[in-house]
Amino acid sequence: MEYLGTLAKMLVRHETPVSYALPVGDAGVNLNSLLGSRVEMAFDGDVFCVGCGRKTRKSFNQGYCYPCFRSKAACDRCITRPSLCHFHEGTCREPDWGETHCMQTHVVYVANSSGPKVGITRANQVPTRWIDQGAIQAMPVLDVANRYHSGLVEELLKQFMRDRTDWRAMLRDDAERMDLEAFWLDTCAQQDIDPESIRTASGAGSARGAVPNVYEFQYPVLEYPKKIRSIDVGATPKIDGTLLGMKGQYLIFDVGVINVRKYAGYRVAFRVP
Repeated sequence: MEYLGTLAKMLVRHETPVSYALPVGDAGVNLNSLLGSRVEMAFDGDVFCVGCGRKTRKSFNQGYCYPCFRSKAACDRCITRPSLCHFHEGTCREPDWGETHCMQTHVVYVANSSGPKVGITRANQVPTRWIDQGAIQAMPVLDVANRYHSGLVEELLKQFMRDRTDWRAMLRDDAERMDLEAFWLDTCAQQDIDPESIRTASGAGSARGAVPNVYEFQYPVLEYPKKIRSIDVGATPKIDGTLLGMKGQYLIFDVGVINVRKYAGYRVAFRVP
């Protein structure tokens, strides 16, 4: 079985365990069925922009050529710092894109990936966003009208809790399951915060309390690595090893781990000998 084409981020479904498919060109490879199998991934060095499709010598921001990196709204600095969103100032790089991606309901959440953290995502990305981060638990805490307001709330809350995932700890499966609702309520009590104070302190007048529904995730992993070896396809263009699992956007092999999202647009031959 062989597939040839460009990579894209893995497609996931919230099942038990999470279902994974690897897009290779037009094909979607069912990865769960390959657990424990020997797999080859050979990168030929060709990279194609995920924005415009042109061949590029180097990719930026997970798959874009430099002109797209400079012009696409998806590559603007406010994507990683939503509080810097400038759509309301009329200076968005792509206003139509901003309407569909930023001026939509967002969820502020707490998740447990390498420990508890705060984050934001579009409402229509629940629960995909949490799976992509490798969270084992997640819970929405606030509904907010748009990305900018959710970013203001995140800036406020990250004074009291982490906003990053330690990807190495996530791949070692170091995090223990916890009572997320209790964690959130305890944090609110200790910091004397509630939806009204959050709206006032952050300036995000649209923030409203969300139903505290806790999501739980189990990942298809046969064995977690004790020592993390990240595979760089520039130095190791061919991966030949046993597929041990998938978590977040990582493939876990007995020879190392690879962040699939990092190599979006890279052409690869995927084989099961």
